[in-house]
Amino acid sequence: MHKAFLFFSALLMSGPAAASGGFTCSADDGSASINVNGGVTDGMGSPVFSLQGEIGIRDAAVAEDLRKTGFERTHLAQYWLDGSELRLVLYREREGDKPHGYVELTLRTMAQADGAFAGGYVLEVFDMTGATAGEGMAVRLDGAVSCSVE
Repeated sequence: MHKAFLFFSALLMSGPAAASGGFTCSADDGSASINVNGGVTDGMGSPVFSLQGEIGIRDAAVAEDLRKTGFERTHLAQYWLDGSELRLVLYREREGDKPHGYVELTLRTMAQADGAFAGGYVLEVFDMTGATAGEGMAVRLDGAVSCSVE
């Protein structure tokens, strides 16, 4: 009897596995290099279960510690993926005891006829280092980005 119970329990728990896929986005121009990869589960709103990314900013006006920024799943502020559109907003604040600063990356892409996703990025950097009268320095960079989605 015990073996039959274990067999049927295992059978019930072995339902269809949830399919998963992912996305990869990249850009490399005179302003920045961007690479973002994420894992997505099908169904239930297609949640992102993993994310890794890195940006390299080429603008010397940006503080050195903000020029190279890594992103993880916890830095994903907003996300949208449907059949025709992929949008991501990644946000990371400066770590440590320096004055406030952050990097925010927004990717907005649309599906193309060949199945790829193409669009643009906006990279905003804010830094209070060296600020006078409570005003920080803001830098805004933008360019083209391409993504693939599985």
